[in-house]
Amino acid sequence: MKNDQLPTGRRSVLRLAAALGVTVTTGALAVDRLGALDDTAAPPSGGPGAAGPPAAGPPAAAPRLRPSAYRLQPMTAYAPAARPRALPPVRRRPFLSLTDVGRSMVLTFDDGPDPRYTPAILETLRRHDCRAMFFVCGEMAAENQDLLREMADDGHVVGNHSWSHPLVPKLRPSRIRDELGSTSEVVERALGTAPVWYRAPYGAWNRHSFEIGAELGMEPLAWTVDTLDWKEPGSGTIVRRVLDGAGPGVIVLSHDAGGNRSQSVTALRRYLPALLDAGYTITVPRR
Repeated sequence: MKNDQLPTGRRSVLRLAAALGVTVTTGALAVDRLGALDDTAAPPSGGPGAAGPPAAGPPAAAPRLRPSAYRLQPMTAYAPAARPRALPPVRRRPFLSLTDVGRSMVLTFDDGPDPRYTPAILETLRRHDCRAMFFVCGEMAAENQDLLREMADDGHVVGNHSWSHPLVPKLRPSRIRDELGSTSEVVERALGTAPVWYRAPYGAWNRHSFEIGAELGMEPLAWTVDTLDWKEPGSGTIVRRVLDGAGPGVIVLSHDAGGNRSQSVTALRRYLPALLDAGYTITVPRR
């Protein structure tokens, strides 16, 4: 036996070790190849870089939605579709009176609510079981939301009279929207529903106010009889103006804020029972 020849048994052991080494190396290369294919797999069909059909193999598991994505996809497939709120038409002029209401009249009060005068007006209306309309200014309503709720609890209609009582035609459309929209928000937060009627301060309307009012879901209401109580002419004069102007569908304008309204309070206590005795019903418009 030469020195460089290995015994037969030793040669067998070395052959077995070499065979095992080849097997392990082949397996490692296969694992590396599979890993490389997984890392460079094509994106889902339709995504950036998509090309050709997906590689054969078991279907991939569906991707899990992140919590934020789930919140953006509520399960509403079986819920009834929400019906959009019908908006009123855009008017070219406000309502000046009511029609087809029989022997009924509407009493309206602007600029409040004012804790000095509004409670007394509410008390008089409550005593005679009558409903009225209160066109509130947002800056007053925000500070007296308890009076807003009292109005609603008594069945009165709360309307929108802008936020700060500006002269509307002098405002940009964006400012008109702010004046009306902010007031509607205050009323809706307090009562749960936004106003469906509005009145321009000073009775000064323009095309933008009609359009924006309609967008906010409101109809424009003016008046038939102006008591001019803001001039403080005396309670007797206020009473006479209301009774002289009484008639079916008449809308009476008075104030419960914006100055000293004690004459308005006293006048209501006198002309309201007189209207009822004359056969008039005090009502509010419905929508």
